[in-house]
Amino acid sequence: MTRDQARAVWALALGLLVIYAGVFYAYPAMLPDLLAETGWSKATLALGPTLGSLVMAALTPLTGRVIDRGQGARMVIAMPLLAVVCVGGLGFVTQPWQWWALWALMGVAEAGCLYETTFAMLARHLGPNARQGITRITLVAGFSGTMTFPLAHLLAGALGGQRAYLVFAAMTLVLTVPLNIYAMRRLGRGERPKQEAAKGALRAALKRWEFWGIAGIFALIWLDHGILLTYILPLFEERGIAREVAAWAAAALGPAQLAGRLVLVVGGGKISNRMATRVALSAVGLAAVLLIAAGAAPWLVFVVVAVQGAGVGLMSIMRPMLVAEVLGRRGFGAVSGASAVSPILATAAAPSLGAVLLDGFGTGAVYAALLGFAAGALVLAVFVTRRPRLVG
Repeated sequence: MTRDQARAVWALALGLLVIYAGVFYAYPAMLPDLLAETGWSKATLALGPTLGSLVMAALTPLTGRVIDRGQGARMVIAMPLLAVVCVGGLGFVTQPWQWWALWALMGVAEAGCLYETTFAMLARHLGPNARQGITRITLVAGFSGTMTFPLAHLLAGALGGQRAYLVFAAMTLVLTVPLNIYAMRRLGRGERPKQEAAKGALRAALKRWEFWGIAGIFALIWLDHGILLTYILPLFEERGIAREVAAWAAAALGPAQLAGRLVLVVGGGKISNRMATRVALSAVGLAAVLLIAAGAAPWLVFVVVAVQGAGVGLMSIMRPMLVAEVLGRRGFGAVSGASAVSPILATAAAPSLGAVLLDGFGTGAVYAALLGFAAGALVLAVFVTRRPRLVG
């Protein structure tokens, strides 16, 4: 990795730290305030992020092809501007249909500038050094939740939940947009990758069961984490934790994710992708068990945050690594984009599914579902990674 590329990676990391606050974490962080201000149901509000994720899922394979063709830089610069419009617009909506429409448009922005697109850009430009770059980005951007939960709590208290969205939009405009411009000008310096001849790579990948296994692993794990993240405040309150304490506990997910990712930094090449994946999924399963046990010992929710965060922190890095290791690097943007559809769809379904489970069946059903998702993902991972190999 050249010096310019390293600087580009840190700039992208800071930009993602800010943009994730507005387009992802602000919603669960301010959910109680939004419910009180709008008078809408959990399901009505949850449909917004769900629509955004559905649009993102539909477009991510396309953005991967754009990157394979060497045209990703403009997209990574333009899409945060669209996010600014959408996040700011959420501060003014008065009808559910307006909320849903803005979130659907937000999905277009998310498809072009969040983790999936950024990771594909790094894989294209950095090649074997992509894991190092991706790890650096997630080490920084992983603090987005840590920043957002307490910040959103303060802003919502002072301005209201909807008006707080205006602050997050301004942060994206002032910080993420110029940082992405800086990064895109430097990422390719010293190395201008040729347009890949990736025709047929995606079709070949879709014929392999390992592709669908990887898709299943990340669908289950992001369904698990999406439900927990969206309803972490009411779930922790049900376990006997006051809302203010629950908000600070939720904020600790970021440092916990950092701890998980540091395992790869410290271990370096000594930790295989197979080992990291299995350990991470086991940690998420343990978190579900501890959350159930927290009914008798509420203090365990802090351990839940630590274990869940560490596991998910590792898994946020592992999908592109597993795609490259198991399926190869040919046509990586398109193949990685296609493999991202299932976790994005899971993220889309998580708020609505969580609302159905929580309102219709109670917290016990939520806890059982979290445990089942983690267990299923671990079983799939055992099969997908049982013969790790690097394909060209």
